[in-house]
Amino acid sequence: QVQLVESGGGLVQAGGSLRLACAASGRTTGTYTMGWFRQAPGKEREFVASISWSGGAAYYAGSVKGRFTISRDSAKNTMYLQINSLKPEDTAVYYCAARRPGLLKYDYWGQGTQVTVSS
Repeated sequence: QVQLVESGGGLVQAGGSLRLACAASGRTTGTYTMGWFRQAPGKEREFVASISWSGGAAYYAGSVKGRFTISRDSAKNTMYLQINSLKPEDTAVYYCAARRPGLLKYDYWGQGTQVTVSS
């Protein structure tokens, strides 16, 4: 089993920055693909970014590309999401997730951290 705990959310003004963290415990996630998702009020949960187990490949949703940066520190079993140039439409609960090798779906999820961007 893997437990994921997000942190770093908060209330920021538009144009500001935040750094979210996702700490993994339990089984090591060294070989897992890790990802960030978000869910805004009244909307479906959407993909934000993902990173390969080696950290060598990262993918982003078009709406965040150029503003968000995903990274991971395997030694600390922690993943990060640097969010810059925040917009009110970035307001959502941000979730981290882990996907075991060979699987198409993420099978471990955190509880989420709230990001609120004021205009």
